[in-house]
Order: sequence, then C-alpha cells, then structure tokens
Amino acid sequence: MLAIVAPGQGAQTPGFLTPWLELPGLADRLAGWSEVVGLDLITYGTTAGADEIRDTAVAQPLLVAAALASAEALGVQPELVAGHSVGEFAAAALAGALTAEQALTLVRERAQAMAKAAAVTETGMTAVLGGDEAEVLAAIERHGLTPANINGAGQIVAGGTLEQLAAFQDDAPERARLRPLAVAGAFHTVHMAPAVATLRDAALGVTPADPSVRLLSNADGQVVTSGADFLDRLVKQVSSPVRWDSCMATMADQGVTAIIELLPGGTLTGLAKRALRGVKTVALKTPDDLDAAKELIK
Repeated sequence: MLAIVAPGQGAQTPGFLTPWLELPGLADRLAGWSEVVGLDLITYGTTAGADEIRDTAVAQPLLVAAALASAEALGVQPELVAGHSVGEFAAAALAGALTAEQALTLVRERAQAMAKAAAVTETGMTAVLGGDEAEVLAAIERHGLTPANINGAGQIVAGGTLEQLAAFQDDAPERARLRPLAVAGAFHTVHMAPAVATLRDAALGVTPADPSVRLLSNADGQVVTSGADFLDRLVKQVSSPVRWDSCMATMADQGVTAIIELLPGGTLTGLAKRALRGVKTVALKTPDDLDAAKELIK
C-alpha cells in the first residue's frame, strides 16, 4: 500500500523550488496559486532568504503549494495520505476533501492568524531527541510546556514561553538531547488559541467533500471518512498537539509498504525509517527524485 505524506513547517530551505520550475506547467501553476494566497510563491521558493521563508505567514502557504505542485508532477494515486501540521491541508486536497484553492485559501488565513498569535507572547519550541518517553513527557509537564508534536521514533517537540523553555533546557531529561527550533512561536499549543477562531470563521465558507482515499488526522492518527469532520479537525489542530506517532501507527496497521514524502521531503521519511522498519521510502527534494518515487510502486 502506498502512502503519500506532506511535511510541515520547518521543512523549507532557501531556493528549494528552483529546480522544479524547469518542469512544464509548474511555474504557471505556482503563479496561479500565488494569486490565491497573495504571495509571490516563486520568489519565496527561489531567491528569498532563510529569514523571509521562516515567517509563518509565508512558510505555510509556500509549503502547501510546493507539496501540491510536486504531487501533480509525480502523478501517482496513493491509497493513503497524511500531512504533518500544515501539511494536513495538502493531504486534504490530495484526498479530495478540499480543492487545492480551498486548501490554500484556508492556509493563508491560518498562517496569518498564527503569525499574529505568535506575536502576542514570546514563545518557541524545542525538539527533544531520545530519552525515556514517559520521563520526557513528565519533564515537559513539570515546566508547564506542551508536547506540541509527538513524532515517534524518539522525537517530541515541546512548546511554550521562552522562559519555560529556558528552564527546561537547564533541566533536560536523562539521555535526551534538546535542540531549540527556529520557529516563530509555540504552534499547536494554547498560545495559538486566537488563531482557531479566525480559521473557524474562514472554514464556514468552505464546503468539503468526503475523502476519496484514506486520510489520516493529526489529532489521533485515525482514518477520517467525513470531509466535514476533517475540516473541523483542521481548525482545532491549530492549538492541539500533532500526534504523528499515531499516524505512523495507523500506517503500520493499514499495511503501508511504501511512503513518498512530497516536496520539500526528508523529515517524515526520516521518522519512518526509524519507526516503520521495512517500509520503503522516497523523499522528493529535486525533480531527479521523481523517477525513484515512481519506481518505488512498480
């Protein structure tokens, strides 16, 4: 069974779209989507610097557009789709629950609202690598932080205020490495609550369809069969933890044998290599990876 997955915020790097613009029609597609989100996606994906594309209001639409463009270039029909954080919007479009334009319109609102929420209080996120999971979660709770991403494969991301994160850094769990992340705020925590209301209002103007393939939710990793339910989950997920560990557990239960990670790939296939032994993976980073991805499912 083939799963196609879409990465979340932080996967972008300067110039990652450049080689993809050589593919027929891709630049035109991105130009059209640029009008939808009110951003020059081509410029941001080619010549913009790291600080520019780190901006939440830019990064989220850019990532979803890149994932959808690479999916079109791939031209493969998956049996299961999932996305990490903002990648869920790309997954929803791939599953037919949303159109690409609906997904990008909602992401535009989500990104702007989350950027605004992040400006209220100085917050951030720290990746915790290794250590005993129970001890890590207990330490996160002890410092008033939220396990914003439980990614599996020994990786948990804590989110909260900079003061809380600094105290956590000085009180690291045994055998765990702490790595502060270059993000604009504590995503998927209570600090993003104001953005939930904004996205809920935007979602009122969208009529989703029921997914045509198995579509997993970050909330609990379960397959969601109702488009309306998935849209509601997308709204709530803004301030709720991402359970990518549960998504991978469901992939295993569903019998996934191959995973293709859309542009800019690498993060989710890295987790899969450690947590889903025996599952074949390909990450789309340049157009040269398309042949390997297609070969994967022959």
